[in-house]
Amino acid sequence: MQLDILIFDGFDDLDALGPNELLRHAARAGAPFEVSLVTLDGADRVLSGVGTTLIPDRRLAERPDLVLVPGGGLLDGSPTGVLAEIERGAIPTELARLHADGVTMASVCTGALLLAAAGLLAGRPATTNRLALDRLRETGAEVIDERVVDDGDILTSQGVTAGMDLALWLVERERGAEFAGALAQGVEYERAGSVWRRESAAA
Repeated sequence: MQLDILIFDGFDDLDALGPNELLRHAARAGAPFEVSLVTLDGADRVLSGVGTTLIPDRRLAERPDLVLVPGGGLLDGSPTGVLAEIERGAIPTELARLHADGVTMASVCTGALLLAAAGLLAGRPATTNRLALDRLRETGAEVIDERVVDDGDILTSQGVTAGMDLALWLVERERGAEFAGALAQGVEYERAGSVWRRESAAA
């Protein structure tokens, strides 16, 4: 299962790197994951919202199994981050293409607004950072105030640290609660909140 974590200038470190670490630990423990930090355009370096420089693994794949989109920059008026990428348009366009091709989408924090800009959340249950719920509602999404919202082929999560809970839920979806619980215990992380899941998605 190929999991591409899409990073861009101004992304929030923990939104991407928390899930990155947990999913890589899960892969080492036997989960069928291949996890990569990727960029849309093949940039060789990315500067996070707090000034961390990262070297991505590669360009976004033509058709990964899942793309995880972090947030960053939307709430603090940063010249880089989610709002800048919405305005630029390239990431939303590619997310729309990938989803139409059957790729599952996941977001952390205000990354949900990039999914919304791609036209993927209108009429669908979703969540984001609580300070951005009104913005999300304005896109036509059905706002669910839960830590993680699983609508099958689209998963969203709340602010920053909720990315850890999203990653653990992805592990649980694939390998079960016992495996995910052992992973959480191994990194000494106490899962927070709850997962909203559409009944049809759970079937």
